[in-house]
Amino acid sequence: MRQTYTLYGWHLSYFTGKALCYLRYKQVDHVLNAVNLFTLTRTIKKKTGAVVMPVLKTPSGEWIQDTSEIIGYIESLHHNNPVTPNTPVQEFASMLLEAWGDEWWVPIAMHTRWNYPENFALFEHDAGKALLPWAPRFLQNKAAQRPAKMLRGMLPFVGIVPEQYDTMNEWTVHMLDALNRHFEQFPFLLGERPSLGDFGLVGTMYGHLGRDPWPKRELIEPRMHLNAWLERMKNPAVHADKPLLGNDEVPVTLNPIFKSIFDEFIPMVAQIGEMATQYARQNGLNQRLPRRIGEVTTTMGGKPFKRGALPYMIWMMQRALDCYTHMADSDKHDVRTWLKQHNAEHILNLNLPRVERRALTVAVTALPPQTMEKAA
Repeated sequence: MRQTYTLYGWHLSYFTGKALCYLRYKQVDHVLNAVNLFTLTRTIKKKTGAVVMPVLKTPSGEWIQDTSEIIGYIESLHHNNPVTPNTPVQEFASMLLEAWGDEWWVPIAMHTRWNYPENFALFEHDAGKALLPWAPRFLQNKAAQRPAKMLRGMLPFVGIVPEQYDTMNEWTVHMLDALNRHFEQFPFLLGERPSLGDFGLVGTMYGHLGRDPWPKRELIEPRMHLNAWLERMKNPAVHADKPLLGNDEVPVTLNPIFKSIFDEFIPMVAQIGEMATQYARQNGLNQRLPRRIGEVTTTMGGKPFKRGALPYMIWMMQRALDCYTHMADSDKHDVRTWLKQHNAEHILNLNLPRVERRALTVAVTALPPQTMEKAA
């Protein structure tokens, strides 16, 4: 009997695109089920604790939420076409790239969708048809209004406010240009086949920037090399037997991307870590944190950028740091040497609390060592 996985999600969904491209790359039997209203609000909520997509149902009946967890689960069972590089610098870099793609690009994806009205017809059509597949069109359109209202309401919480539009627009053009230059030289981020970082980045490109009419026309299609990468990511399995770059190389064409990671993304995570630590000191350990625990200010393209502080990001950074912690000493040396080239060795000493993922947020399970020393 064929062992088929079911991915519940929508093509227009940020993280469904990531999971779908990954499953295609792994060549495991799977079907995409356009999740309807009942499954989303009842079944998935019961199975995962949140109204969320995508969710993977395994052949054995398990329900797995979160794309990083989905990837980890599949990787543990299906060893062909691994997405995690087997050399230390590329492995660590790919985990940083995944976290950056998953978290940092969310405001850009939402801004380019919801602040350009021509995109709404596609959202209304796809979301309505998925939510109420058996209903007439006018009811489908009405059903789509609810998630649209909810998502529009989230815009300020991720930093999408008029006074920051120019900052986001300028950063987006700069970063897409940098990616386009990279993909002019390399088919994927780290060589000739996709790795974990590619799947992190494809989330924002597959369902949002590369599919919504306005950003697809204005941002992606004019950049032919970036657009070609996106097309490769839609059918990535044909590249599975090709190599990553040799000698554990991370190409210098990715320097603008890592500048964003080290100068913009990680300082934001560090601030969120401090806020989560303070929350845990006030409310105790092992308490589920709100999805948003205040506001944080970082930079975007050298300009101040304010957005909601989402503690979930700590868990994503924790995964990368855990990867480093479990390396052999010689591998750690290689990672530190690479980080020194970016003046970023300090990220290995981030004073983050220990967290455990709880659906769409986290619980602090241990205070960071420096905080514990101060308390003592």
